[in-house]
Amino acid sequence: MAAITRGVLFVHSATRAMCPHIEWAAQSVLSTRASFEWTDQPAGANLFRAEVAWQGHQGTGARLASALRGWEHVRYEVTEDPSFGCDGARWSHTPSLGIFHAVTDVHGNIVVPEDRIRAVLEAGGTAADFKRAMDLALGTAWDEELEPFRYAGAGAPVRWLHRVG
Repeated sequence: MAAITRGVLFVHSATRAMCPHIEWAAQSVLSTRASFEWTDQPAGANLFRAEVAWQGHQGTGARLASALRGWEHVRYEVTEDPSFGCDGARWSHTPSLGIFHAVTDVHGNIVVPEDRIRAVLEAGGTAADFKRAMDLALGTAWDEELEPFRYAGAGAPVRWLHRVG
């Protein structure tokens, strides 16, 4: 049996029409009723945001991110805390960039694997090439696009969902 972990689904922006679809997708993954508290997203007109803390088996974060992947006009992040035998992870999605995945440490910092760093170093190039490769590995473009939406959600209510079974 897989270890239990927890994380958070941050829906940074969604249209009113997408809100029930997001709830249904989360319910499907979490095998529990998902009732989101949608609030206005100040960073965008006619957009809404919600945060839902979840608890479930390892890999639940990946399943949540996959369930929402590719939906236009939805910006979201999913985190999964480290648990016994597994690193943590973060998935970030924007309509213009698609999805980004990174391994995270116990503090939520992105961990760039050794082999990726070695590949960048071996490729050579200029300092600008190295910076570009590291920015990609760290998801800098996703952070830059999501930051106004994250900031606008400071102090927003969070609900807890627990996976049943």
